[in-house]
Parts: sequence; structure tokens; C-alpha cells
Amino acid sequence: MPWQPLPRIAFAVATYPFETKNENELPLEIGDDLYIIEETSDGQWLRGYLLAPPSLLAGLTSIKGQPLEARVFSGIFPRSCVEIREVLGDGDENSEDSSNYQAEEDAQHVGSDSGKSGVAPSTRKSYGREGENGGNAHKPNGTALNGTVSRGPKLKKREPGAPKPAAPVPMLRLGDETPTSTMEPLIDEIASCLREWHSTNFHDLLLTRQYSKLDKVSQLIQTLDLSRRQFLHNLLTTREYKALRERTVWDLVRGNKLCGGEVIVRDPNERGRVLTGDDSVVEITKLQSVMSLLDEPPQPHVELSALHHLMVDIRSFAGSSNEPTTLVLYLVSKSVGGTLTTLSESYMIEVPAGGTMGSLTRNPQMRTLFADLTSADIGDGPSADSELYLIVKVRSPQQVTVGKPVSRSGSFGPPNTPFSKDKPASSGSNKGSRRSIMWGTTRSAFSRGGPKLDSLSEQPEERPRTDGPESRDGPVPPSTAGSRTARQSMDGPQPTQMMAERMVGIGVLSLNSVMKQDEETEHVVTVWSPSAKFTAEKYDAIEGWDGMVRDLLGSKSGNYENSRRAERLQIHLKSFNSPDADALIKATPTLLAGISKTNKMGFSGAPTKPRSDIYVTITDALLSRQNLISRFGASATTISSNVHGTNLMVSLEVRRLSGERIEDCIYPSSNSEPLSTWRSFAVERNEHWDQTLRLSLLPADVSMAHVVLTVSDLPSPPFAIAYMPLWDQHAFLGDGLHSLLLYKLDEHTQTAQAGPGGRGGYLTLPWSARSDSSDVTGPLAILRIETYLCSTRFSQDRIILGLLKWKDGPRDEIPSLLKQLIFVPEIEVVKLLSDVLDGLFGILVEYQGNDEYEDLVFTALVRVLGIVHDRRFNLGPLVDHYAENKFNYPFATPCLVRSFTRLLTKPTESETARKLRATLKVVRHILKFITHARGQQKVKEAGIGITGSTAGFTRHLQSIFKALDSMMRSTAPVLVGSQTLAVQHFHTWLPELTGLLTTEEILHIAIDFMDSCALVKGKLVLYKLVLIINYSKLDLFSGPEQRSALSANTVRWIAPHWGQVDEVTEQWKEQVRLCCSVLSSQADHLNAEIPDYIPKIVGSYLSIQATELKPKTRLSLLFPATYPFPNKQISGDPVQFDEALIELSAILSALANSPSGMQLELAADDLTSLLKDTLNVYMSILQGEAFPSSWLSVYIYHHKSTMRTLQYLATILLESFLPHPDEAEDFDTELWRMFFCTLLKLVGSGHLALETFSEQKRRAVWKIAGDVREHGAELLRRTWEAIGWETSPDERMRYGLTKMGGYQVQYVPTLVGPIVELCLSVHEGLRRMAVEVLQTMIVSEWTLSEDLSVIQTEMIDCLDCFFKEKTMTESILQKLFVSELLERFEPLSQIPGDPLYSALKGMIETISEFLDLLVAVHSGDNTSEASHLINRLQLMEFLRDMQKEEIFIRYVHQLAALQSDARNHTEAGLALRLHAELYDWDPTRLTSSLTDPDLPEQSQFERKERIYFEMIKHFEDGEAWSSALAAYKELQAQYENNVFDFAKLARTERAIATIYEKLAKGDKLVPKYFRVVYKGLGFPLNLRDKAFVYEGSPTERTSAFTDRMQEQYPAAQILTSSDVDSEVEGQYLVISALSPHRDLSHQVFQRARVPQPIRDYLLSAQAQTFSVSSKRSTNGPVETHFAEKIIYTAAEPFPTILRRSEIVDVKTIRLGAKETALERIVRKTQEMIAVEKRLAEDDDEEIAQLMVDAIAISVEPGSESSVACYRQLLPGPQSEDEDEPELNHQENAIKMALVDHAIMIKRCLTSFSRSSNPVLLKGYEDYHKHFLSTFAPEIAMFAPVQPSRETANNTPLPTWQRSSPTSEHHPQEHKPSISLTNGAGIVEEAAAQTLSMRQRGTRLSFLGGKKKDAQQLNGDISNLQQPRADSDSNSQVSKGKDNSNRRSIFRSQSNDTNISSNQHSQPYPNGIVDPTTPDWAIDRSRKSKEIVDVVERDSDRPSDGGMGFNSVRRRLSMLKLGKKPSKPNGFFMGGVNEES
Repeated sequence: MPWQPLPRIAFAVATYPFETKNENELPLEIGDDLYIIEETSDGQWLRGYLLAPPSLLAGLTSIKGQPLEARVFSGIFPRSCVEIREVLGDGDENSEDSSNYQAEEDAQHVGSDSGKSGVAPSTRKSYGREGENGGNAHKPNGTALNGTVSRGPKLKKREPGAPKPAAPVPMLRLGDETPTSTMEPLIDEIASCLREWHSTNFHDLLLTRQYSKLDKVSQLIQTLDLSRRQFLHNLLTTREYKALRERTVWDLVRGNKLCGGEVIVRDPNERGRVLTGDDSVVEITKLQSVMSLLDEPPQPHVELSALHHLMVDIRSFAGSSNEPTTLVLYLVSKSVGGTLTTLSESYMIEVPAGGTMGSLTRNPQMRTLFADLTSADIGDGPSADSELYLIVKVRSPQQVTVGKPVSRSGSFGPPNTPFSKDKPASSGSNKGSRRSIMWGTTRSAFSRGGPKLDSLSEQPEERPRTDGPESRDGPVPPSTAGSRTARQSMDGPQPTQMMAERMVGIGVLSLNSVMKQDEETEHVVTVWSPSAKFTAEKYDAIEGWDGMVRDLLGSKSGNYENSRRAERLQIHLKSFNSPDADALIKATPTLLAGISKTNKMGFSGAPTKPRSDIYVTITDALLSRQNLISRFGASATTISSNVHGTNLMVSLEVRRLSGERIEDCIYPSSNSEPLSTWRSFAVERNEHWDQTLRLSLLPADVSMAHVVLTVSDLPSPPFAIAYMPLWDQHAFLGDGLHSLLLYKLDEHTQTAQAGPGGRGGYLTLPWSARSDSSDVTGPLAILRIETYLCSTRFSQDRIILGLLKWKDGPRDEIPSLLKQLIFVPEIEVVKLLSDVLDGLFGILVEYQGNDEYEDLVFTALVRVLGIVHDRRFNLGPLVDHYAENKFNYPFATPCLVRSFTRLLTKPTESETARKLRATLKVVRHILKFITHARGQQKVKEAGIGITGSTAGFTRHLQSIFKALDSMMRSTAPVLVGSQTLAVQHFHTWLPELTGLLTTEEILHIAIDFMDSCALVKGKLVLYKLVLIINYSKLDLFSGPEQRSALSANTVRWIAPHWGQVDEVTEQWKEQVRLCCSVLSSQADHLNAEIPDYIPKIVGSYLSIQATELKPKTRLSLLFPATYPFPNKQISGDPVQFDEALIELSAILSALANSPSGMQLELAADDLTSLLKDTLNVYMSILQGEAFPSSWLSVYIYHHKSTMRTLQYLATILLESFLPHPDEAEDFDTELWRMFFCTLLKLVGSGHLALETFSEQKRRAVWKIAGDVREHGAELLRRTWEAIGWETSPDERMRYGLTKMGGYQVQYVPTLVGPIVELCLSVHEGLRRMAVEVLQTMIVSEWTLSEDLSVIQTEMIDCLDCFFKEKTMTESILQKLFVSELLERFEPLSQIPGDPLYSALKGMIETISEFLDLLVAVHSGDNTSEASHLINRLQLMEFLRDMQKEEIFIRYVHQLAALQSDARNHTEAGLALRLHAELYDWDPTRLTSSLTDPDLPEQSQFERKERIYFEMIKHFEDGEAWSSALAAYKELQAQYENNVFDFAKLARTERAIATIYEKLAKGDKLVPKYFRVVYKGLGFPLNLRDKAFVYEGSPTERTSAFTDRMQEQYPAAQILTSSDVDSEVEGQYLVISALSPHRDLSHQVFQRARVPQPIRDYLLSAQAQTFSVSSKRSTNGPVETHFAEKIIYTAAEPFPTILRRSEIVDVKTIRLGAKETALERIVRKTQEMIAVEKRLAEDDDEEIAQLMVDAIAISVEPGSESSVACYRQLLPGPQSEDEDEPELNHQENAIKMALVDHAIMIKRCLTSFSRSSNPVLLKGYEDYHKHFLSTFAPEIAMFAPVQPSRETANNTPLPTWQRSSPTSEHHPQEHKPSISLTNGAGIVEEAAAQTLSMRQRGTRLSFLGGKKKDAQQLNGDISNLQQPRADSDSNSQVSKGKDNSNRRSIFRSQSNDTNISSNQHSQPYPNGIVDPTTPDWAIDRSRKSKEIVDVVERDSDRPSDGGMGFNSVRRRLSMLKLGKKPSKPNGFFMGGVNEES
């Protein structure tokens, strides 16, 4: 198909998924971003690029916090699947090309939203293509930063065959809203957040394994995506959308907090849009504070009068009963003491036969709303401690069996039989008392996420419609909740078999937590029943158990089990908060439509609707065998024996006095239809019914009605009767428990009244039992019931009844009634409020003029009205309703006024003050009554022609307020309470005066009252300020005249309470906060008052700013309008902020942005100081001191606000503070400096750098503030030019400047730093302006001093600070200012040799180099750690050259910290040395203090000493002993020769000794070194063709090092040879191993028995030369042996900071025969020691054979490979008489090396002899004799011949017990024991002998240095030739740093009295014993289980510091033994010591 290019690239979004069929097609998903470049001729197919979401793998190489790069794919796709959103190009947005491209068919799709779920694809930053030229127009669709839609290059006309352009990179889109954003901004906000989290945070959480946080973010994403769908589909109600918006806004807040982003303020009340700079700063600040600090929106304080409601929906029920089941639901409250109170009526649900409700159709009968619960009921009040429970009682019919109790746990009778002989109604018939339910299976009850209920059976059944009372079946009375019957009365025939309902189980669910959350929840309620079985399991551990079950359900055994009839229910719950349940149902149709309401038993507050309900609860009956039943006309008798008490049932009716039954007045439940006769379920004797009924009677019937109850024992007829009257002594029966006498039911008690014979009638009998009846007759049978009256018509209080009927009673009792009214319970008054008020006002009018009656009524009225403030009752609306609709007492006005006035005339009297305080709380309602009475009075007066009383009344009324004013002016302490109450409530009184006074008169009253409060103190000041806030809120004062008057007076009202103060107290801060609240309530109407407020705001701010701010854990909600201030707990860590500063900054911003402006020139204060203070405040705000800078919306708002203020201040400065050049001395330099600093701080703020932000933050900042930087650049240009002076024509030609110099020169170098920061901005306009300012500074400085060093220094300091604190943008943009600055000086470049241009070029080169180094260090793009360190070192070198010592030191310590964190301690110490080298050891010269690092002012000596201490610590941690020793020795010299501090000298020398001791005992390994050559053009020039020596760890293999290098250079190819051309493409690394070059002439080779670690340390410390053998010849005569080595010389010795050093020299050397011999002997010895160590660790036969073979090569006489051959190179004596010739250094080194080799072989052979390994034993037998012959000269040296036995006989010997020669064949009795010494002598091995106790004492007496010890050691050496038995275990030497200094000498076994003898050491002249036996040799010997002699260590010392075994005296005695032995074979062997 032919393709044609589009004139411009089009941006489109996929609106329909597309699946590919051909290769070149692009698969599309809804929401994909597409860039279209071509289309077919018919326009049906398009070609372009798809921007796919980034891959998670890209996160592996991404920079933390940066979004991932999008993936780009190209292909074709159909036109119908995409929607073109805009056309991209360079032209204007409205150009023809872009405006006419969109086809007509696209127009209808504009505004559609895909509704794509999940995370939308990310966009990425552009590089170098963003235009930000200052256009601040906020365009709705795709607006770029410069106001255009340019996102890609303009496409020129391209031929169809021409190459396609590269895929466009998505640009920074700011206005990328969809058309839906206007109606629902949250749609775009959600999409933006999800894109950002996915591209920036998701991969980071996953890769760093923060799975818990990842899970939270994932859940939030799913929730937000669902919310977005709901917004898109527009299916919710207005109320639901409101709740969804608030929930979504807070979900976005939570997500941003989880992802570490700033919180953006979106207002739920504004449809969730981002609040911008045009919105109220007060509202933004309020929202910002709660969103940033809290986890949820602060809920308004819930008054206790607020009502709660609970929806209960039974979703499913599992049971196994074959009978119908009834569920009874009600609420119960349990107090702390355990008292249970039934709160609600019952709600009944019938479950059909089959017992299982697996799923059911939505039906109102399954749901109910428990209404009108108070906060105290749900445990949410301040002192509420009750618990709320939902109780579910399960009842089911069971067959009645006479005399046999029915088990509740599951025994069933025969199938259902009718209760009566009549046929029962079918399941489909209508019933009056219950409604059956449709048990459909259309939907599952478990599909909503609730736990699955395993139902036992399901029996679907159609549920008939039961909509109302018409379902009752004609005149037949309905069946009751207790029995299934159709009989009409109790007197009908009784059946012989029947079914009776019983309670089979109970379920309990705690509701406190449910009621406190808004979300819907599901719970499973387990049903429990009594059990006869015993269970050992604790009930608390059983799922579903609640202790309430025991309280509600008795069990004879005390045990319970899961009910088998009714297992469990699944219940869906939802709580609501609404003042009216009926209104709630109407407002929530989706959840509550058609729901049944279940009322609370009682009033939850003041009743607003008439109600008259009587609740009767049948509790239990006392019918045990001991109880006597009462009779008519006779004494009580026993209960009939026919009453078994197994099926007791109660029936109840309500009758009139005549005995006539009142029909349809009994309601068993809230959803039942009324009954005439009610029957309970059956219980056994001593069990409870606890069934509650509601009686609904007509008012006329109440006083004449009584309740009749009969008791029967099924299936027998009733046997007892009781009754209870409802009216008692002119009042309703009291609430509570009543004990009713049970009378035997006979012919006398069947009727209510007496029969024809005048006998009988139960009403003639007492109804209640006397408390003392049992004393006379014994316990009577009684029926206990509880009653509770809930009525707005009847009262149970006689005072209330007397007050209501005051006209009918004696007149003299009225005062008594009024006085007693105070003792009446509030609820009794509330229930009959209107009648009580009518009675009071009736008495008042009747007795008007009588002061006593008036005051009594007034006091009583205050008492009644005082209930308004009782939070339990919401009484205020009822009083208002009464006053407005029912009050009709026109002559009550003067009475009320007189009584109130009398109180105010004597306010200081104690009794009057108490009454006055109570009155002040209710003045509003009293005034309301006065107002209405006055209105009614005026009507009556008009009717009789009186019209002139208004003035007198007004005068009386105003006299009240004047009296009040005088009370407020009083300073008497007794009036403080009254004054406080007056101030607190005064604002509520004013609206009530509108009917009496004019608005102007009321305003004057308000102003006068406030003026009277001028002298108040303490907390009254706060309440006074709250009163001003309330004034501003009154609608009464909403008119412009009133607001103006209030605003004018407010200035003086609040002036004393804020402003500049010397001491800031907590109350003063509270006053300031309330003053801010006052201004926030008036801010929109302020004008001329603003100049008076600004100084107060600024002064208050600066006063608080000067105090110390402490982190807080609670947030006091901002701009409070009440006191005390509400506060909330802050989530997370404490945050540092101050509410007063936040509010002051907001108010300052609000006033500055008001239409009237700040008007500072009108302020009374000094303008200069005011301007400076104002600038200080704004600088503080910009620095984040007023609030955390992470509060994004508020912070950005203040940026915009500050810009407006600075523009205003600039006009003042230009007009009033810019003197003429002739008056230059009047120029206020400091003021202008502060202005410029504030301006530069603003425009240079990182919070405005949009190009560095993530998508969400970028959009928010742009919306809030627009392009502040462009306005700032313009303001900077205007003001900077203004303070410059006109330039001459020559200067204009040279520099191109019209203004220059003048006052500008005073800001060089002060402002150079901030200006240079602006030069680094990406914002083009701002950067160019900054470069222009920098040019003027350079010219001015050059003109004054002809030197630019000052500017260069400032620029370096500025650049350093910039990179330290701010985010770095693209490096190419950071150096743009360099070229732009040179462009500004372009005219000078034309002048040859211009000194300014030359100086400028030098400065620019220096700055450019510094900038490059900074970029290299801070970019984070270094390819390796080494290159990063090199960059740092180069930067540090530059800083040192530039003498920027402070910056240099900071980088040194950063480098040290970097190395220390990487555990490179040696390198960290070397870095610190760079700092130390800056100072001399001069104790007299001082150095200045530093902040980073924190170092005080001190002398150079102290500074250097401190650094040395840190440096040495790093060296010791890194075990760089040579570096540590060098530093210690330098300190040693200074302490000894400079400062003469011998104490420190001693400590230093002890430290040096410790290091030497560690070296002697340590096992430090030599680091590995590797040579790395960089080949190939792929490497940068600083690496290419260079070779380096790298330092590795001691155990690092070449392969591991190669892998490490491969990691650093992934593209490099690793080679082992260097045959690579230097010009080859790519990267090649040639890696080979090196070893430190050993200087064979070193003195260490002149000594034998030097431990290997010490030898290695001496030869490899400070390694700078390295070698590798290139050729070696060891064949033929030894004189011809030679070797060749390549020597590499590094640039600097190791260790180095970089852990590498460049190879600067390579040479080859040839080793002669003697050098080769020495090297080979040493190497062979080391190799064999390594094999020996392996053998000690692993007794493997292969290793053993390897060791034996190695020894064989060395000791066999004919072996040409034996190192013994090199003995030929040593000169020997010419004859036997000659002495040995003197050896040169090389020869002596060979001799010592051979001795070391022989010692090693001897040690190995001795170990072989004790081994159980046959290979080793055979090796010993085969080669021991060869060893003696081959190495005889060496043996003679280290083991001289011992003296003969005869010679030694004269020497006293210890008593050695010889062991048998065969002792070595019993390894289980012998344990090897080798002890190491720490000297440099010989360890000799001998057999240990057991010592007697006496001998042990002698042996341990070495501390005394007895002569006998020496004699023992010089004893019979022949005794030491064979092994001896040892009773001690091996003297173990543990290997490690902690125990290297001390060893135990002996260790005795507890079961033996002998200890091991010491191993006799053949001493050397220096008396030091050989340390060369390694620890692993000990282990090896221990394994062999053979006897090894004990050798004491030289290092062992007692804890008291004295010398141990090898004490000085001991050493002297050993020196005496240093004679040549006479015994030829008396030698012993030592080993090389390799201790740790």
C-alpha cells in the first residue's frame, strides 16, 4: 500500500486493543502512547512508534529516584484503534498545520477516556530539547514549558522512499490533562501518580526487596485504579462520589508517603483538584498540615448526642435442623462491672426447614438497621468503658416429651407434628407473626470474600412476599413466636402431642471495633449450646468463643460446644453516623433501601418525635418444689405434682380493668406484626426466658390497662396466673424488676373482676410479692419481669406530674415544686420538655410582679435550659422549636428581664454569682423567649392601641448589656468565672436580638462588650480573641458596613496581644495563633487595616523564629476557632515545625496577595526597618524555617506569593531607596543586599527546577506557581539595572551594557555566588539574565582592581556548595553559561592583548576545569570505583592548588568516610593523611575551626595529632601495620623531642610494642597483586595502553579478581597475554598475577628460625616493586643454576588510596646460582609448610603421600632435586683442623635457609612417627635415617650433641618416671601436647614424665627462681630420647587475637594427681625459645593421639604483671645451660610459628 509522510508528527493514544497478524504490525493496548509519522493514502493505516512501559530489568542500571527509560517499538496499526490527541511541531499551537490536521471523525472521540486499568506507561525526560522561555500560559492539552506544544522536530516534506526519522523522545508534559479532568480532576491525578510510581519507585522496591512496602503500594495501586474506573463510569450517587473523592485523595497521600515523595494538596471539596496559587492560602495550609503529618483526615469532634446506626445483614447460615429455625438478633451493652443491659429491640429472622442458608436473594427481611445508638453505647465517649455486643439467639421447635428434658445439643423428636389438631398452615401461606424468607440460590454468600461456611444441607425454597399487615389471615389470630398454633384463646382444647420452641444456641459478636470504622466488614458468628461433655481445651483458644456466652446461656455442666442445629452465621456489618435514621435510609438507597429499622430501647438524646413504647421483659419464674403457689381466698399451697417443669411456657395479654383483651398491641420484635396474645418458648425449671416485648397502647388505655401472664407446663394447660398494672398511684409504673405473685389458675382467678357471686377476680388480689412474705409462709412462686417506659407522653416522676398539673394542685405547693425541680432526672424533663416549659411560663405569667415567684421560675427555667449543654441530649433544637412554634406567653418578657437584671446588679455575691454563671450559659434561649414574647406582646398592644412602649423596652434591654459591660470591666477575682462564661457565649446572644434591636444597635452592643474586655488577663484573652472570630462568622454582621466596622475595631482589639516581644511564652504564642485565626476570618474584607497588621505579623514571626524549635509528636490543627486548640497525634517520627510560624506565614501571604496589597508605605513603623524585617521573614520562609520544605503545595505557593511581594517591594525600593548619584552616601546597601539575596534565593530555589522533577511533582508545581523563574529574571534585570549608572559610549561599545557600576560594585563579591548558581539553571531566560549580571560584576571588579581572583574564588566556593546541596541536571546545560559569558565579552576578543579578556579567559578555563571535575565526582556515572576515586583525587588536587583549604578538607573526609564505609580502612587512613599534611607540628600556631568536619579552633599540633589518631585507628582496623608504625614513630619523636609529653610518649611506645607483638604472634597474609593492562580504543585516554598493579585481598584468586574487573568493565574482553594491537576497537584487559619482589640481600635471610609472617611482613611492607619469573634453570650442576625475573616498578608504594598504582618501569634481571639457590630453598620450605598445614587440617591419604614424596625428594641421598645439593655452593674447611671459613651474605643466607628447611623436615618426621596413618608411619621409617645423614650439618647446628650420661651424672636430676618403649602403641592413653613459644629460638621435643605431688610443687616453684630448676633442666638428657607417658591432656593453644598474649602453662585432669612435665628446651645463647611450631601443627599432633611434650611459652605471664616461666632469672639460668651437648642424637625439633 502506498505510504505518505505526515507534515508533522502526530501524538496519539490507543483507544482500542489491536492484535497483530503480520510481522510489521504493532500490537496495541488501550492507553499506549504513539507517535505517528506516516499514513496510507486512504488514511486507514498508520505507521509510527510505540512507547511501551519500561522494563523492570532497566531498574538494575537506573539511578535511584530517576524514572526508567521507556521502550520504543515501530510498526503499523489501523487508524480506527487510535485517537490523535495533538500534532507536534515548532510552530504555534494554533498554526494551520496543527489546527486543521485532526479529521472530522476524530472530533467525536475527543474527550473520551480509555478507562485503562493498571499502571499507565511512563514518560521520560528529554535531553536538551526542552524549551522554557517563560511563557506561563497554562494550556489544557500538552502545553510545554514555553507555552507551545513542541515535542519533536518539525518534519520537512519527505519522499515516501526516504529514511524514516528517529523515534521522538517524550518531552516534559505539563498540561497533559484529558478532557475529563474538568469534571473529575482525580482521573488525571490518579493516572499521573500511577505512572510515576511504576516508572520511579516500583522497581526500586522490588530490587531492594522491600516486599512489605511493595505490597502496600500494590494494594494502593489496585484501590486507586478501581476508584479511577468509578469516576470514569459515573454510576455512583453524589454522596458516594463525595466519599470516594476524599478516600482517593488520602490514598494518593498515602502512596506518595510510601514512595518517599512530597505531599501534594488536592482538595476533596474541589473535586480533588490540585489547589493552586489562586486559591486560599489558609485552606491550602490547613490541608497541607493534616495531609503531611496525619494518616487520615481529622474527623470533627463527635458530640455524644451524635447517633450511630448499625446495618446487620445475614448473608448465610449453616445448621442441620430438620425444623424451621428462628434467629433473634439484638444488641447488648456490657459495663466494666459485668452488668448486661439490653439496648435494642429484637429482630427475628426465620430460617426454613433444612436449616441451611447457603445463599439467598437480597431481601429486606434479612437485614435490619439497629438505630439511634449513642457514643457511650459504642464505647466511644470520653469516659465510655462499655462494650457493645450483637447477640444471636437461635430457637427451633422440638417435640414436647412429658417429664423428660429435651437436649439442646441435637436430639430430635419425630418429624414435625402440628401444635394443635388443626392442620398447620403450609409453608407458603401468610403468617402474621413471622415472615418466611426466600432461600434462593441465585448468588453465593461467599463470593464477597468472607470465610466459607460449610453448610450441612441446602434446601432451596421460594419465599413468599410479605409486605405488610395484610398478610395476616383474616380474623384468625396470628401464631406467636413461642408456638405454632391457630387457636383463638388459651381456653381451647389442648393437644396431646405438640411441638414447642426452645433456644438451641446463642452466638455473640463484639461490635466496638466495627462501630468505629467506616468500611463494611464481614464476620462469622459461631453458635454455642450447652454440652454435657467435658472439654480440656480452654475456651479462649477456640475460634469464635466469647465469654459473654456464659452470661447469656446457662449450662448445667458448665461446658459448651458448637451447636449442631445451628453451627454459624455469616454476617455483613456497616456502621453509620447520622442524627436521623429515617433520613439516613433515604440518603443511602444503594445500601439501605427497604431495610427494616430496629429501635433502641430508650431515648438516645432529646426525643424529636413522639414515642410511647412500653417494654416488658419476661425474665424467669421461681417454680422449684419448695415454692408455694398463691391461691384466691386461701393460703399458699404447693405446686401440683403434675407440673414437671420441663416445658414451662408463659403467655401474655394486655387487658382493661373489665378483663377485656386489648387487641394487636404486643410486638415480639421490631419486624413482627402486632399480636393479641404472645407465648414464649419453652424452658426447663430454673432456666431463663429473657424475652423482651414492646407494648403499644393508646394513651387512654394506659392508665386502665394491666398485663396478664399465665404459666403452663406443656403439654398441660396453664396452671398459674399473674398480673401487673401499668399505672400506679397517678404515675406510670416505675422501671425495673418486678416480682409478680403466681396464683393458682382456677375459677376464681380466671376473670379479672368478681363473678356473679361476688367472689373471685384476680384484680382483687395483690399483684406484687412483699419482701417479707417468705418469713411467714415460706418462699412463694413468683414470676419476675422487667419494665421500661420509653415515652414522650407519660412520666414516672411526681414532681414533673405536679408541675404539669400546677393549676389543679394547691397553690402553696408551687414554690416547693419549683425548688425540687432541680433534683428531677434530666431525661424526665427532656421527655416532656414542652409541657414542662408551658408549666413554668404559665406560673411566671400567673404570678408576674411577684419577685419571689419570678426568681423561682427563672431559676427553674435556667435549670431546664441548662440541659441544653448536657452532651447526652441534643436539646437545643427542641428548645428552639418550642420557642418558635409553641411558646405563647406575651407577658413573660418583663418578668424575664427583671429577673436577669436582678442577677446582674449583684454579680459578686456568692449565691448570685452561682446563679449568674448558670444563667450566662442559657442567655441565648432566654433572649429567644424574650424576643418572641415581645413580638406577641406588641401584637396584643397594637390590638388595643398601645404603640409607645418600644423605647422603654429597648432601654430596659440595653440596661442588661450595660450591667454586663460593667461586670466585664471589674477586676474582682470572684467574677472571673462569670466573665469567662459571658465571653464564651456572648456571640450566641446577638442573633437573638434581631427581633428587638436594629443591626446597628446590636453592632454597638457587640463593640461595647468587646471594649469592656480590654483589661482581661490570662486565659480570658484567648476567649476574647475567639469571640472576635465568632463575631466575624455571624451572618448578622455579614453586611459590608458591619464588616468594615468590625475590621476597623479589630485592629485595636488584638493589637496588645501580638507583635514583637522580648520573651515568648506559650500563652503569647496561643494569642498569636488566635490573632492569625481572626485575620483569616476577615482576610477577604481587609483594606486600610493591612498596614497596621503587617508589622505585627512580621514582629511576631521574628520573635518566634528566634526561639528554639523542638520536634513535635502532635499537630495542633491550624487556624483554630475554639480554645483549647484541637490536636492530633502525628504518625511516624517527631517533626520540627511550629504552628504559629506556619499560620503567620500564611496570613502574611494572604494579606500580601489581597487586592488591596500590603500598603507598607502607610505603616506607622519606620519603613526601612519594616522592609528589612519583612525580607528577613520571606528569606526564612524560603529556607524552610516556617514549615518543612517537604510540604510541597504550601512551599510552592509561598514561592509564588514571595515573587508578588518582591515585585511590590521593588517598586518601593525604586521610588524611595534609590538616591541620586550625587547622594550616593544615602544608598542603603544592606537593604538592597537583603532584597537581592531574597530574590536570588527565590529564583534559584530547587523547588522551581521543573526539569529535575518527577511527573506528578512537575505537574503540581506548574499548576500551583506557573513560571516564577521567568518573572524573577525580569525583576532581577529591572532592579539590577536600576542600581547601575549610565555607561559611556566607549563602555557600551566594549561591553554592550547600558547600565554598569554605580551601586552594583558594592555587591561584588557578596552576590557573585548566588548569581553563579542562577547561571547553572536550565531556565534559559533566568540563565541569560544571570550571565548578564555576572558580566557587570566582572567588569566592575576589573575596573576597580584589575584582578578577577576575588570573583574566581567566589565562583569556586559557589560551585562547590551548589554541587554539594542541589540536584545536578544534565552536564551539557551546566556549562552553557561559560560559552554565554564569553559571548558577552565577544567585542573584547577583537582587541589583541586586552588584559581583561586575557584574565577572563584564564578564569573561565579554571572554572571550566573545576566544573568538569565536579561533574565527574557528582554525576554518579563512573564506570568503576577506581575512576570515581581518581576523579575525587583530581578534584582534591585542584582545590589544594587553588588553596581552597576548607573545601579540600571536606572532600578529604568525605573520601575517608567513603572508604571506611566500604571497609577499606587502610585507604581511609591514607586519605586522612592528606589532611594531616596541611599542618606542621607547631604547638604555637592556631588553625581556624571547621564545620565539615566539625573541628574546633586549635593549634596545628593538636589538629594534626587528632587527625593522626583517627588515621592510626583506620590503619589498625585495616591491619596496615607498617603505616601505623610509621605514624606512631612520628608521634613518638614529637612527644619526645618537641612537646616533651612523656605520658603520651609512654602510651605511644606501648602501642608500638603492641603492634610488634601482634606481628610476632599474628598470621597476617600478604595481599595478592595483579597486573592489569588496558588495551583497545574503547578505553578512555587516561587508561588506554597503560598497565597498573592492583591490590587484592590475601585470599583472592586470580579468577575472582578477573570477575571483579569484568564487573567493572562489562564490555571488556579478558586476556591472559598482551598480544593485542593498541589500535584495535573495543576493550581488552590483560590480567596476570604478580608477587612483591623479594630483596634476597635483606637482613632477614641472614637469620634462621624467623617466623614466616614476620619474614613476609619485612619483605612485602611498602611494596613498590613486583616480579614474575620468566625463565628458570635448576638442572645440572648447581653452579649453573639461574633464573630470570621481570621487575615491575609502581609509581607509588602500596598501600594506596586507589588500591592500584601505575607501572612506571619494567626491567628484566638475571639471578645467579647462589641467588637462585636461596630463592628455591625458601620457596620449597614454604611449599612444604603449606602441605604440612593442609595435612594437619585434613588427614587425607593423598595429601599424606604428597608430603612423604616431598620429604623423600629432600632427604634421599641420591636425589638431584634435593635442596641439600645447594650446600655445595658453600665453602668448606680445607682440612679437619681448620675452622669453618667465613661466609659472605649470600652464602650465610643459603646456610640459614637450609637450617630452616631441616627444622621443617624434622618437625614433619616427628609428627609422622606419632601418626596413626600408615602412609606417614612408613614415611618416617623409610626417610628418618636418610634425613639424619642428608641434613647432618644442619642438625648439628640447631640440635647440638648433648653431654654424655657419664658427664651428667654429677648433676642432680629430677626423679623422672620412664615410660615403656612401647607406650607409643597405646594412643588412647597418650595425648599429644605441643606448646608454642614466642621467641626466636628452638623448640625441642621430649617425652613428658609424670611427677609426684612433691615434684609438682618443685616444678611449679619457678617463680622463686630456685637453683633446682636449673639443675633439673640440665639433667640426664638421655632420659629425653624416648617418649614418656603424660597424664595431662594436651596443653592447647587457641588461635586468635584475644588470647595471643597469654597461654596456660599446665592443665591437669581432675581424676589424676599428676601433671605433665615440661618439655625441655635446648636453649640458645640469647635464652629465647624457638617459636616456629605453627598452631595447626598442634592440631595435627592432637589428632594423632600420641604423646607430645609440653613446652612453656615465653609470653606467658601472671596477671599481676610479673614475669612467668621464662622470667629474667629463668632466662639467666637457661643461659648457663647453653653448652655444646655431648650426646650426638639428643636433638629435638622446632617448627615455624604462624600464630594469629
